[in-house]
Amino acid sequence: MSEHHYIACDLGAESGRVILGNLRRGKVTLEEIHRFPNGPVRIAGSLRWDVLRIFEELKIGLRKVATSGVVAESLSVDSWGVDYVLTGAAQPMLALPHHYRDSRTDRTYSSALEMPGPELIFSETGIQFMSINTLYQFMAEMERSPRLLEIADQFLTIADYLNFLFSGAAAIEESLASTTQLYNPVTRAWSGRLIEQFGFPRRIFPQIVPSGARLGRLLSEIVAETGVPALEVIATCSHDTGAAVAAVPASGDDWAFLSSGTWSLIGVELPAPLVNEAARAHNFTNEAGFGGTTRFLKNIGGLWLLQESRRAWAKAGRELDYASLALQAEAAEPFRSLINPADSRFLKPDDMPEKIAAFCRETGQPEPENPGQFTRCIYESLALLYRSTLQELEQVTGRTIRRLHIVGGGSQSALLNQFAANATGRPVLAGPVEATALGNVLIQAIALGHLDSLATLRETVRASFTISDYQPVQCAEWHKAFARFRRLY
Repeated sequence: MSEHHYIACDLGAESGRVILGNLRRGKVTLEEIHRFPNGPVRIAGSLRWDVLRIFEELKIGLRKVATSGVVAESLSVDSWGVDYVLTGAAQPMLALPHHYRDSRTDRTYSSALEMPGPELIFSETGIQFMSINTLYQFMAEMERSPRLLEIADQFLTIADYLNFLFSGAAAIEESLASTTQLYNPVTRAWSGRLIEQFGFPRRIFPQIVPSGARLGRLLSEIVAETGVPALEVIATCSHDTGAAVAAVPASGDDWAFLSSGTWSLIGVELPAPLVNEAARAHNFTNEAGFGGTTRFLKNIGGLWLLQESRRAWAKAGRELDYASLALQAEAAEPFRSLINPADSRFLKPDDMPEKIAAFCRETGQPEPENPGQFTRCIYESLALLYRSTLQELEQVTGRTIRRLHIVGGGSQSALLNQFAANATGRPVLAGPVEATALGNVLIQAIALGHLDSLATLRETVRASFTISDYQPVQCAEWHKAFARFRRLY
């Protein structure tokens, strides 16, 4: 087999990376070429993404690839979902895009649940109700900045916007379209009914392309600026979770996935959308996956709780890395304090330790007193929420889930992985850490004809990486803790 190289531009809420993927003899390797910090910018009372700085950082990564002497064949960007950029005639960006944690959707979310109501919205989209969704952001746009929508030609989700800057091709890849709560997973098209219901201008909704679509060649101005050749730009799974789930090293249908990072996205892979009353009642979501699959999942609280706590401690002069926090958590008293990570108070930034302490006070529990206790509280609570969500998944889908695959940055935490196994009573298979970049790279390989299927993609991942196995222990203690956890809802 010949050797192939691909560039994955992987954007997360905390950092972005340019990664070079190498496929040779049925195995894939990754090399991080460039990493840069990411996060919201506060401006005029709002939270925004500095998307043009992100674009500049990606071009720095491309220049580093060019100077390495490696000749890549294609490039693709993946990112978080729901956020977007509005473009206009001869204007590549009309305003800095809002960050999904901006408070502007608080009122519009409540308004939409009153009229037209959740039943219609879910029947059209099959998407979990969260105030961050694009639907409620568009409602806020119409209230606060109607002129922007009047002059806009289109909106593009974040990764698709960057693919547009690289290629000149304006389209939204299906996996990101499905996060907006304006896409119908049955018809695999924009929901005309909701667009009309809410009065959104139809012209701003661009073409939807399938995962793995070839958008075109890198623009000549980017070639000249970076020194890379006119490689192909591909819309892989532009949604980072879609790319990560494609790279889960699983087989059969008795497994669930957990993409563990800022968010915890836990679910199963289905051959078709599951849009019914049970799915709506349990607030599950149907997101588009690679190869026409459906990621039936729930987006729940994740390591954002610890990320924000670390920021608060650092602001107070205590710089603590994840490894030292894990050691302190392991030594802390078990089940001293528990929270519901899905509580809405934890969605917004700022002083997360105080929010956790307040939850404990309100529920008659001792407040965590040091970073180790806070970290143990977060990890144990997340693991118990995983158990609750897996039970709901089995109930709604009728599947028996025998093992849990954890991928993403959170899969590096041995303590959290073990807690997840203990809490759920199921083996946990952790890794690969770089599942999103792997999915991005290997879907590019499929698009270019170097791999032939999703099954082959997963075989390649299994052949290339060691997966850690965690078996459940102390199940009786975790069962008691779960009964206590359920009372916190």
